[in-house]
Amino acid sequence: MTLDWTPLDREFDRWRQAGMTLPLWWRDDDAVAPSAALDRLTALATEVGLPVHLAIIPARAAPDLAEVVAIHPRLIPVVHGWAHENHAPEGAKKAEFGAHRPLPDMARQARDGLLRLRALIGPAVQPMFVPPWNRIAPELPPALPGLGYRMISTFTPRKSALVAPGLVQINTHLDPIDWRGSRSLADPGALIAQLAAQLADRRDGHTDSTEPYGVLTHHLVHDAAIWDFTRALLSRLCAGPVTPWTAATEPKDMT
Repeated sequence: MTLDWTPLDREFDRWRQAGMTLPLWWRDDDAVAPSAALDRLTALATEVGLPVHLAIIPARAAPDLAEVVAIHPRLIPVVHGWAHENHAPEGAKKAEFGAHRPLPDMARQARDGLLRLRALIGPAVQPMFVPPWNRIAPELPPALPGLGYRMISTFTPRKSALVAPGLVQINTHLDPIDWRGSRSLADPGALIAQLAAQLADRRDGHTDSTEPYGVLTHHLVHDAAIWDFTRALLSRLCAGPVTPWTAATEPKDMT
């Protein structure tokens, strides 16, 4: 695969000239059990030197997943909803924690998700809530700090750092999969252009330049083209003016 990284290279040159550094993080969704795909994800994280935040589905998490996390420090477990079940009515966009459900039911499952993963994996689980399909009812985030969470992660640039007192937003911004079409790799040129444009928006102050820039992947559905692009993307990013970010380093005082 021949890729033209010129738009990103030029934007990174502008960042260097401005003395700016990009906080960078990586989230991978839908983990449930050890697999060859998870082994490949872990190897890639080691290769590029960037930890990957593994969004694990609590209700479906296999006990032996804890063994994989324990021996691979570059895997950072976070909470991916509860069972990744769609509760939206027919015709609406998929959501497990959308506005279609009673708040007490959603709060209970969010609480149980963190408790189950910590019982399974231990204190390595970070207090980040990742709602499936990146959708969440607006009344749920204010309840999350009381359930033990300090962070929430969805998709697209955040509007503010704090969603609610004690809850910081750390979103993802680039997903290489063409979900609505081939379900293989989206157009690489368009992805690179999107990345460069997002970084330009940050540099110009149109979006929050302090929010960690998030790459979103889904290891269980990657084909060869997605794996190859993800490796090239992360390698290119890590060679730029970036500082890796992890949930474990997020300040605890976020009032």
